[in-house]
Amino acid sequence: MVDKLTRRSFLGGMAGSAAFNIMTRSAALETAANSKIEVGVVGLGGRGDMIAQFLQMHGGYKITSLADYFPEVSLAAGERFGVPKTRCFSGLMGYKRLLESGVDAVFLETPPCFFPEHGMAAVEAGCHVYMAKPVACDVPGCLRVREAAQKAKDRGTVFFVDFQIRTNPLIAQGIEKVRNGEIGPIGMLRSLWIDTGYSDPEFTGTIESRLQRLIWVNDNALGGGYHVCAAIHIIDEALWLVGENPASAVGVSRAVRGDPQGDSHDAYAITYEFANGAVLNHFGDHRKTNNFDLRCTAHCRDGYLELGYNGRVLLHQRNGDWGGEVKDLYEGGTKRNIATFHDDILAGNRENTTVEPSVNAALASILGRDAAAKKTRMTWDEMMTANRRLTPNLEGLKM
Repeated sequence: MVDKLTRRSFLGGMAGSAAFNIMTRSAALETAANSKIEVGVVGLGGRGDMIAQFLQMHGGYKITSLADYFPEVSLAAGERFGVPKTRCFSGLMGYKRLLESGVDAVFLETPPCFFPEHGMAAVEAGCHVYMAKPVACDVPGCLRVREAAQKAKDRGTVFFVDFQIRTNPLIAQGIEKVRNGEIGPIGMLRSLWIDTGYSDPEFTGTIESRLQRLIWVNDNALGGGYHVCAAIHIIDEALWLVGENPASAVGVSRAVRGDPQGDSHDAYAITYEFANGAVLNHFGDHRKTNNFDLRCTAHCRDGYLELGYNGRVLLHQRNGDWGGEVKDLYEGGTKRNIATFHDDILAGNRENTTVEPSVNAALASILGRDAAAKKTRMTWDEMMTANRRLTPNLEGLKM
């Protein structure tokens, strides 16, 4: 019976189908486990290459197709990961050719401006989707990803967004303690994202040169800009603590790096207000200072919780402190997500619970970015009503 099914339909979740009416669930999972999930990776820069390595290390995946805008990057990755040249695609439409080549799942690791289009195309092709963050650079893109994820759920496929912070048990326990009221209600939150920036060279005839080496983080339309692309991790952590989206944001920002070419700012001071009365003060510095301080602190009535991306988790309260060290979150969290994605596919888990918080984190980051750029107060409703689209100039690029 299984031989008559396509790999994609089988791995796409057959609960309630003819196959599952005949086969027991355990037999179905055993059969699927004996057949590796065939995947394609779109975007093979630093993180995409790392993802591909982790896929091979996991053992439950087989990389059968690759795509990158730059043909030399795609072909070199093909040699490293044992993918034939005929299945190494390039150009803006490389992702389409990868989908047409026939894969069970696709890992999206391009500049985020492409995620909404690529994600929807993958869902319509019947693929499971694993997407990096941020899911989009603007409001229309976020809504498109939300729509694609709902379509995936309706069609019985997995749609997963790769945030690492939410995979860490220590961070999750600390946030649960605050949300359960162990140190009283939240009064104010404070977040820091102080990290290095990326090179921002002069523009060439096209934006081709900005599609590599994270140069695109400097461009709002390509990567969302520094606040959306990087600080989103800490903004997501704050939303997790508060349990709701911000009602408004007000702030200031500027570009401090020398001779900026892209339009992203790199220094931010933003205050978010929440309907429940909580306030989040965010400070961001994304210049090349070699300083590294990524934290979110919840100041509550009876104590505080400090969370680090790498570093300590400390819950300070009257009856003693609680906490520990967060280690290897970047790579370790990614490996956990890759494992969860694999398990969700085989187990038929189509709840796609990572999508909504990831979309909300992107929207909240966009709200802060846009309010600070305009040096004004902007409400969530105003942002959603404006529905402002950022369109990168793709003229002259190879198809």
